[in-house]
Amino acid sequence: MNNFYQYHVFFCLNQRDNGEACCMDKGAEAAFDHMKARAKKLGLTGEGKTRINRSGCLDRCGLGPLMVIYPQAVWYTFVDNEDIDEIIESHLVNGKVVERLLIT
Repeated sequence: MNNFYQYHVFFCLNQRDNGEACCMDKGAEAAFDHMKARAKKLGLTGEGKTRINRSGCLDRCGLGPLMVIYPQAVWYTFVDNEDIDEIIESHLVNGKVVERLLIT
């Protein structure tokens, strides 16, 4: 089976109105923008490469902010752009999971 993308990254960008924990309250939008721009600058995006998408709620709100990378279904949390850069370099460029940022 051929995948259109080598990696498909989904960022939870859900905003909850009732005050419950959500990824948008923890910097997910800025992290999404950073990853998308950085991946594009590095030439990692496009057919056969990586696609970075917005997602609605991924139903793991208390663990956020978070993203999931398919086809391996690797769930990550992150704090800042340095974490995002490490995920890009390690996972998207070199195919190596960043163990310290995994959500189990």
